[in-house]
Amino acid sequence: MTLVSSATASTSTTQSATDAASTSLAGDYNMFLKLLTTQLQNQDPTNPMDSSQYTQQLVQYSQVEQSIKQNTTLNSILSSLNMSSLTSSSSMIGQAVQLDSDKAGLSTTAPAQWDWTANSAITGLTATILDAKGSKVDSFDLKVSGTSGNFSWDGTTSTGKKLTDGLYQLQLSGTTDAGAKITTTAKAVGKVDDVQMINGSPVVSINGAQYPTSMILRIAK
Repeated sequence: MTLVSSATASTSTTQSATDAASTSLAGDYNMFLKLLTTQLQNQDPTNPMDSSQYTQQLVQYSQVEQSIKQNTTLNSILSSLNMSSLTSSSSMIGQAVQLDSDKAGLSTTAPAQWDWTANSAITGLTATILDAKGSKVDSFDLKVSGTSGNFSWDGTTSTGKKLTDGLYQLQLSGTTDAGAKITTTAKAVGKVDDVQMINGSPVVSINGAQYPTSMILRIAK
């Protein structure tokens, strides 16, 4: 169960590409020097080539070499920053967080949980639960009061069926006593179980679901 995008290029992939470029450049550079030396040895002594052309070629090649070395240095710095970010994020383990997502994890050890907020006070709330494929699995009509609250679901449907662990989405519709519909949003909440690096970014695991730390809205003790 993950909300982590796989589009982000991993640090290891970038480092491998840099290493390959460095190896290729070293071989090409040696070949370039051999060709340059051969050309100097066999040029027409009565009509020698302009030495500035050789110098320009050497400078251009050196600039490419320096660029690859800079990339290697930047990758090393990025790796250090990633480790620092992971170490910093690990302090959230065991902490309750709120996420910028309406999808929460359900497991055998803990229910899926959400906080909800409404634009104005409501007295009724229809909670619709969707599975990871976006299919509706159940809905509940709840009596509530105010502009905020929480909703917890242990995977049991209104017919008594127990659903499997996984990632579930909560859609809400709030109403007033007069029947007016009020915009109501859900945010997943839960305790951080684990922190790891995925695709070069720190990711927290909450009740079996994975979220990038950029989705964390609030941390509570």
